[in-house]
Amino acid sequence: MTEPLQLPALHASHAGTWLREGSGQTRGVSKGDAVMAAADTPLLMVNAPLVATRLGYPDLSGLDLLELYAFVRPAKFCVPTAKGLAEAVGLPPPESDADTPAMLQRAAARLMETCRSDDWAEREGAWSTLQSLTRLRWPWAPLLREHVRKPERAEKWLFSRLPEWEEAPERPQPRQIKLSGDEVTAQLDHLTGEGSERREGQRHFASEAASIFAPREKRSAPHLLLAQAGTGIGKTLGYLAPASLWSHAAGGTVWVSTFTKNLQRQLRQESGRAWPARRSDGSRPVVVRKGRENYLCLLNLEDALQGGFAGRPAILAQLVARWAAYSADGDMIGGDLPGWLGTLFRKRGIAALTDQRGECIYAGCPHYRKCFIERSVRSAAQADLVIANHALVMINAARARDAASVPRRIVFDEGHHVFDAADSTFAAALTGRETIELRRWILGPERKNRGRRRGLAARLADVSSYDEAGGAAIEAAIEAARVLPSDGWLERMAEGLPDGPVEALLYQVRAATYARDESGGQEAGYGIETEAAQLPGELVEAAGHSLSALNEIRMPLVKLAGRLEAVMEAAPDWLDAQGRARIEGARHSLAWRIDLLAAWIALLDRLGGPVDERFVDWLMVERNDSREFDTGIQRRWLDPMEPFARTVLDTAHGVMLTSATLADRHEDGPDWEGAIAKSGAAHTDAKPLLVNAESPFDYANRAEVLIVTDIKRGDLAGLAGAYARIIEKSGGGVLGLFTAIRRLRAVHGRIADRLAREGLPLYAQHVDPIDTGTLTDIFRDDPAASLLGTDALRDGVDVPGESLRCVVMEQVPWPRPTILHRARRSAAAASGSTGQAFDDAIIRARLAQAFGRLIRSKDDRGHFIVLSPAFPSRLKSVFPVGTPIIRLTLDEALARLSGAQDGTDASVETDVREDENSGAFET
Repeated sequence: MTEPLQLPALHASHAGTWLREGSGQTRGVSKGDAVMAAADTPLLMVNAPLVATRLGYPDLSGLDLLELYAFVRPAKFCVPTAKGLAEAVGLPPPESDADTPAMLQRAAARLMETCRSDDWAEREGAWSTLQSLTRLRWPWAPLLREHVRKPERAEKWLFSRLPEWEEAPERPQPRQIKLSGDEVTAQLDHLTGEGSERREGQRHFASEAASIFAPREKRSAPHLLLAQAGTGIGKTLGYLAPASLWSHAAGGTVWVSTFTKNLQRQLRQESGRAWPARRSDGSRPVVVRKGRENYLCLLNLEDALQGGFAGRPAILAQLVARWAAYSADGDMIGGDLPGWLGTLFRKRGIAALTDQRGECIYAGCPHYRKCFIERSVRSAAQADLVIANHALVMINAARARDAASVPRRIVFDEGHHVFDAADSTFAAALTGRETIELRRWILGPERKNRGRRRGLAARLADVSSYDEAGGAAIEAAIEAARVLPSDGWLERMAEGLPDGPVEALLYQVRAATYARDESGGQEAGYGIETEAAQLPGELVEAAGHSLSALNEIRMPLVKLAGRLEAVMEAAPDWLDAQGRARIEGARHSLAWRIDLLAAWIALLDRLGGPVDERFVDWLMVERNDSREFDTGIQRRWLDPMEPFARTVLDTAHGVMLTSATLADRHEDGPDWEGAIAKSGAAHTDAKPLLVNAESPFDYANRAEVLIVTDIKRGDLAGLAGAYARIIEKSGGGVLGLFTAIRRLRAVHGRIADRLAREGLPLYAQHVDPIDTGTLTDIFRDDPAASLLGTDALRDGVDVPGESLRCVVMEQVPWPRPTILHRARRSAAAASGSTGQAFDDAIIRARLAQAFGRLIRSKDDRGHFIVLSPAFPSRLKSVFPVGTPIIRLTLDEALARLSGAQDGTDASVETDVREDENSGAFET
């Protein structure tokens, strides 16, 4: 049995604080005593930032076992709780809060035993990393020194150990084939496995999904399938069956696009049924592709390791380097890097190690041949299945670096999010933050700024020295870019001292937005906006000056793009393959910035002039917790499916949009009108095929919808009390969904301690210093835990079984009355609908997504509770047919929850059940 590490250990929860001396007894202590003990000597703890939040002492530090785990077991999953850590190291979980400190001592000893073991899988590189961590005064370093032995041979540095990617010939055009229904169902049977349940809904879904792989009959008219598949249909294998058949027979690539990282992970696992992990030549048939900002940038990491980071961020860089040596693909956001690692270091260290600003120097990078991003791009070009996200698919379709990267056959899973993804992807935002990033991209580092950022001149030094016209264009762009906002622009805004034409415009935008603000200060600390109409003359004049300044930047960039193309066509002797790759990368980045400037110029050109009916423009000031952080002008397409159709559908051969909530639901079944409008079909010659596969789950007997009528709107005390009583009655397992962060925080603050004392831990977005994915992992791991959150938890959270038994919405999820929402609502009314119908479609979609979190398998059961009497009866059709919908008081709802816990029938009086003729649900 592992001997505990004889160091003091601390555990803090909402229920209290417990301290254990090195070899003494565990005792309950006050928060003040715990802070004093931590100040005297380093204490063992799990998730120091969370402990600091519990103690109300943000400067708390100690021996965080999660940091030790990240060193010993890089790229290995661990739920960042005492229970999760115990399971990860093979110890029994603590039975209570008071038992936790002793378990932490044993877990620390177990991890150190691993370092002494001869079969430690992650031994390579550990000794060298430990020497660096010792110099950085990492608290664990002195304790580990005697356990991590020096290797007989000098260890290679990370950048020497990583394998290089290899170029591959372009994949030939896929063969034109048509799949038969029998082939598809046979493949589906193979994927689901012998003896598995035969689901007719899934077989029908799979057969229809095969239609998108048929040869295209007309240019700009892809095969378009809209398929609604209720929860439990098995839609993932339903479309992977024809996709795997087609890719094998045709030799082509299928893209599956998701909106959430959770589904990407699920797809990667499910795809193992159809494809091997590697082909005979070692290549991967299935590749996950994400945006560049998701992957570790080796050049940024090298800079951090060599002094670019200091203090705690430097320790983070060393732990990330440990992870990079064992990572499957270098994915830092949703990959095998623990999501909690970055939060342990409080600052945005993880983001600084990725390519956030699009400033990659491509072949000019010394690590180019080992780059995780470039490996992913090349692997995807040769893959049978590429798993991506909606935004990346749209960006690749719009500006892929080569034709092979353009998706031609696409399955948009979570298809109800395609509209929102297109809305963001094709938007234009002329803001302070965006313009300052453009300045940095062109000029590079200024004054004392640290980091490896390089400007245009440094990235294209060889071109400017060879091509005089190209060099002149670079100099002109640099000179013109000096008028863009620079560091300190926010302070100058507040002081009324803008510097340059673009800052002058932002100053006028800010002044106009505040002048028109009608919130009366009630929403102080939150963003404000006003429509870009009837603008003051000073703002219009400033827009004209900014337009000229942006044109002065764009023109030399266009000239430079032309010169780079000329250099590529008449390549000089010195331009080798690496130089070509660097120039190709520069051309791609240039095209992006040229398009960005064109969008800004078009936006400014319309200010004060005639309205372009295709767009919605507004002025905004972004604030968060009373801190102003951005100002500018926003532009969105009134219908973003118009550019989506032009860039994605027109170039595709087959597209499928599928989701459990793709179409609105009415009394007589799915309403496809909205789904068709949000697919982009109206802007192409495509004629969508419509498929509906109802969920096989028994909602009538396994779920109930409870509308609680006696919680008054605005009564925070009553709302908090209701949440507490529901969680207590359910014994945890509650997912609470809020429409406002302020109310979420207020409810959490009132009830977390009370629940913790009863052994019911409560976690919350925007309160706990933990990322959303990790919060979900914690919630899933503990059936007694409950979780409060906002939109991110309403969709894409998959928690089957006992861990999620009840979903509670604090009110009907009415749409926020923004300028963009008002414009689209008016457009819907002008097309023959009504404003109420437009709002109702949004509300029903949100309710359907939230209800979909409740029943994830045929054995699940639970309650869906809305704490609002203002629930219109016209919305009840959103729930699956047969689901009981009951209007009742909180006490009656608790009685039903109690009945569900003990298996009895907690029926209510018949007069609280909905009467079709009474209008009981009407507001």
